[in-house]
Amino acid sequence: MGHVEIPESDISGHVGLAGAPRPRTAGSRNRTVAPEQVWRAPTTVERDHAERPRASTSSVPRVPFLALADLLGLGIPAWLVLRAGDQPGPLTSAASAALVWTGVRAMRGRYEHRLPGETAGASHAAFGDWLALIGVLALLLAVTDGGLAPATAVAALVPGLAVAVLAGAAVRWRSGAGARRGRRVLVVGEAAGLDRAVNLLNSRKDHPYTAVAVVPVGPAVPDCGTPVPGRLAPEPADDDVSTVLGGAFAHDADLVLVTPGPQLDDDRLRRLAWGLHDGGLALCVLSDLSGVAAARVRPASAAGLTLLHVAPPLRRGPQAALKAVVDRAGAALGLLVLSPLFFGVALAVRVSSPGPVFHRQTRHGRHNRPFTMWKFRTMVADAEARREQLSAANESEGPMFKMRRDPRVTRIGHALRRTSVDELPQLLNVLRGDMSLVGPRPPLPEEVSRYDERELRRLAVRPGLTGLWQVSGRSDLSWQETVSLDLWYVDNWSVATDMGLLARTVRAVTDGRGAY
Repeated sequence: MGHVEIPESDISGHVGLAGAPRPRTAGSRNRTVAPEQVWRAPTTVERDHAERPRASTSSVPRVPFLALADLLGLGIPAWLVLRAGDQPGPLTSAASAALVWTGVRAMRGRYEHRLPGETAGASHAAFGDWLALIGVLALLLAVTDGGLAPATAVAALVPGLAVAVLAGAAVRWRSGAGARRGRRVLVVGEAAGLDRAVNLLNSRKDHPYTAVAVVPVGPAVPDCGTPVPGRLAPEPADDDVSTVLGGAFAHDADLVLVTPGPQLDDDRLRRLAWGLHDGGLALCVLSDLSGVAAARVRPASAAGLTLLHVAPPLRRGPQAALKAVVDRAGAALGLLVLSPLFFGVALAVRVSSPGPVFHRQTRHGRHNRPFTMWKFRTMVADAEARREQLSAANESEGPMFKMRRDPRVTRIGHALRRTSVDELPQLLNVLRGDMSLVGPRPPLPEEVSRYDERELRRLAVRPGLTGLWQVSGRSDLSWQETVSLDLWYVDNWSVATDMGLLARTVRAVTDGRGAY
């Protein structure tokens, strides 16, 4: 291979592998000494931080800001409330409570640095910390006989909780803004793993990671179309770290993502981690788990092993009960508030074309149970009979029937579909318990008859009036994309996720893309 110059690194001489000195083979290593004994920090590759700044991530000064917000946000209001209530020693009591509050938050990890996508410090976490604070202060008051009125003392602590929630929201917003500017990722691994990781990362924009280069392990050539600044030998070599650091610095990557494989065993990965951290680069290891939300994964250690505990999907319990309550209450409120709109749409459908106002259709719901789904009619009255004639024009590769310019759709039907107003009568199905406000798309019986085992898992929860498919492109999605989104929701839903999807639905409906 030809000579390759690496910008602003001190690697010199002939470079056989782009971006790194020619690696030695496994046989050139000293096999009589343990890897921990031969390890030395890499010194051949250095980044000039003044000349090549790391990719901007707009880091938030999390510890000073949150700690100061907790300290002052609870201490000052508590002092004012206790003084107004003529409580003894208001300044001392308020200062003690503020210090305990900050200590509780620190011990529970609220000031730790968070990676993109982590949500620690949310309102429910702050509320849990606040309850712990009350417990600690109650114990201290019982021991010291502080003489504070319990009701006044609790009231004095409420502003501190509100400030903590607002401060946490501000940090998450700032961190999210930085994450949206992106992290530049160098991917290291065997060719097959590289291709999969890079293609997935660069094909979607709902995350902060962009693969800017790859360093393959072994002779196989990756097919992801990403620059290859270096290559690792199939067996561990002394210059593994310098090769990866050189590639990362050459492409200004601020994160190295490793896809494990047979040629990247535990020892090799550990030595690579040492070198990357000593070189000032963050390391991330790709897990074989897919379709699992981070909130369901809890790391643990046992016998020197790193374990990932995966929580089961929510099927029952408080969140499931709350979802049912929100569904019924939301559907009832929606039907009440939207009743004038229903009347106007019903009149327009009736006048625009002959046929009934509503279209009733059998769909399959939770546990594959059929139910009758209601919609405003958007097609001609004999649309079902004419579908067989249009089967050759189906634009979906899966069991769904999709057609951008379906001749069966009426003029008013196009407007109703674009705004999703035709779906609103499904609030009746939500009120009856056949559907949920948020969930997978309810399938037709003929679609279900063609499902495989993977696709049938979509029916493990109630179908939804809206869902990930609604906010991610609707009919523009391929069948496999739709299934993947639905399966992610089935396994990872939460009430908080539902609230977020409902909010995003408003934007998706306003945009109108993918609705036909």
